[in-house]
Amino acid sequence: MKPQKLQARKLETLKQKPHPNELQSSADQNVPDSKNVLPNNGLTDDLSSNLAVLKEKMGYQSDVRFSEFPLSNTEKQVALVYIDGLNDLTFINDYVIKPLKLYYSEQKESKEEQLENDCFIGIAKRAFLTGDGVEELTTFEQVIQAVYAGFTIMLLEGASSALKISAKKVKSRPLEEPITEATVKGPRIGFNETLSENTALLRLRVSDPQLTMTHFKVGRTNKDLVVVYMKDIANDELVREVQKRIKNIDIDDVAGSGYIEQLIEDDYLSPFPQVQDTERPDRFISSLMEGRVGILLDGSPFSLMVPATFSMFLQTPEDYYERWIPSSFIRLLRFFAALVSLFLPSIYIAFVSFHQGLIPTQLAISISATRESVPFPSVIEALIMEVAIEILREAGLRLPKTVGQTVGLVGGLVIGQAAVQAGIVSPIMVIVVSLTAISSFAIPQYSAGISLRLLRFGAMLFSALLGLFGVILFFLIIAIHFVKLKSFGVPYATPATPYRLGDWKDFIFRAPIFKMNSRPKMLFTKNTKRQSRRK
Repeated sequence: MKPQKLQARKLETLKQKPHPNELQSSADQNVPDSKNVLPNNGLTDDLSSNLAVLKEKMGYQSDVRFSEFPLSNTEKQVALVYIDGLNDLTFINDYVIKPLKLYYSEQKESKEEQLENDCFIGIAKRAFLTGDGVEELTTFEQVIQAVYAGFTIMLLEGASSALKISAKKVKSRPLEEPITEATVKGPRIGFNETLSENTALLRLRVSDPQLTMTHFKVGRTNKDLVVVYMKDIANDELVREVQKRIKNIDIDDVAGSGYIEQLIEDDYLSPFPQVQDTERPDRFISSLMEGRVGILLDGSPFSLMVPATFSMFLQTPEDYYERWIPSSFIRLLRFFAALVSLFLPSIYIAFVSFHQGLIPTQLAISISATRESVPFPSVIEALIMEVAIEILREAGLRLPKTVGQTVGLVGGLVIGQAAVQAGIVSPIMVIVVSLTAISSFAIPQYSAGISLRLLRFGAMLFSALLGLFGVILFFLIIAIHFVKLKSFGVPYATPATPYRLGDWKDFIFRAPIFKMNSRPKMLFTKNTKRQSRRK
């Protein structure tokens, strides 16, 4: 068929289904004759047979477009296969189709002899402005996988291979300040859901060739995942262990980085998080400079850092943006708030139920007066209020932001006041629960805070059974678990135990910046000394 007739037929198709770009779909979704479908797995030099096999193998998907057009000065046909909505049609039209047509229209003689398979890649690289980005594919499986991954595939009559062209159209969220890790000082930028933008952000902030990124595909959905580390700092065994656990992931879909966290952690029965997550590039980079390994997942703004210790979850980036004295004081308050959040209700239950003699006389009389009309024992009273607070907290998180804050604040006040007036709980219990809730808000990492909230109920039950002895017993159980727990080979209680004096410079108190000249010894890094410039 002559090019003029092909072009006329193409114009008729365009009239039936207009499109703003020159690239149009043939919209031919008719089932081909089974005789034309070739059983073999490799592409052939027959374009119509290749398209028929692709349509058959891909199941005639409505969003898969097959567009055909003739080349200038030739009798050859070219076909493009792509996913509607995933590709930039303007880019394909301007930088693929037009350059290819222009290349052949400028030739005086016909280029039929150059359209064989051995010249296909060379012609494409000479014609395309994006020639360096093309890749040759030879099997139907490679073509189908590339189409579903968002690439544009070009097939040429007379060539038994196809070209994979990157023309993805990705809509991403702007790089904004992280909501979960807001700071007074520090950068106002966070990761988003696009992996390429996140890795580019790291490259922009760390112009060091030692910054190494290793790419992986995880899940049946082939999600892109990148393992990031500093090659001259991170321990090789740690890097290999992280990569090994990533390779062993066997799951259909990795919807978010939380899936990765659960699949690579050491002890899934532990209530404590063993992988730290963050939306802040500055925090992520600081961890890399210490010798940790980072993980970025496409589709998730939360990056992961391993190994993790419990003290890391009580630290914030702002600890390093303020001077060391106020930063140390605020960090000490966080450690104290963690203890209050975990043990205050259980200590109250123990004193009121078992050890009234340890309470000062005036305070004991005041507590007895407020509890005179309460029909429940102290443990039931505490459980009622704690459960109510947890429900209010969860409701505030799930509701829209403007409504959620109102529900959390007003709901707590109304329920507490109503419970006191009804004689269900005592005023002192409302104070205890309120202090506990406020202390839990001081924990900067949500995953660590929710772990302490869960363990709080265990401490309350122990104190209800054994009093202060139960509280001490529960603390010893947690301490034993802390000592045994590890995150990628690093003890979870480090640097408290095993004791390393150098690591205490950034533990409960923070030393001045110029004194923190060594990387954490617990990570066994290749380069133990921090340096301002390469020597």
